[in-house]
Amino acid sequence: MVMVKVAVGLMSVAAMIAAVPAMAHGQEIANDLERCAGSGNGPAVLVDVRGFAAATGKIRVQSYPATKSAWLTKGEWLHRIDTPVRPANGAMRFCMPVPQAGKYGIAVRHDRNGNGKTDISSDGGGFSNNPSISIFNLGKPGVDKAAFYAGPGVTKITITLKYM
Repeated sequence: MVMVKVAVGLMSVAAMIAAVPAMAHGQEIANDLERCAGSGNGPAVLVDVRGFAAATGKIRVQSYPATKSAWLTKGEWLHRIDTPVRPANGAMRFCMPVPQAGKYGIAVRHDRNGNGKTDISSDGGGFSNNPSISIFNLGKPGVDKAAFYAGPGVTKITITLKYM
């Protein structure tokens, strides 16, 4: 009887653990372009990033819910892709899954020297809808400027990197 209760308890814990990654914020993922290929896929965002100042370093692409409380808040991103910069014709493409159709924002950072720190004088960045960024808003536009609607399929956007 005790063994049955332990087994049922372990199965319940295993089921909860299996469900957590789908609901958790902050999941690092690989750039799986197949997820955005063809009809019937999604919901996801196909992000074309353009305007690389150099083919060096690393790029980080993060998705956020389009809410004031979550936008650009540490730990509130949904998915993150970190990868070495390898542009083809000055651009790179990313497939970012989203939990469901709705409003989201995408933030991109090009860490030119790959040191994992933000170097304002050399690193670049960009956001969905390509809002203007400046020293006055510390390079962080409000969610109202970056929010877009991702449908149930694959939504395509282009982000142009900007450098200070």
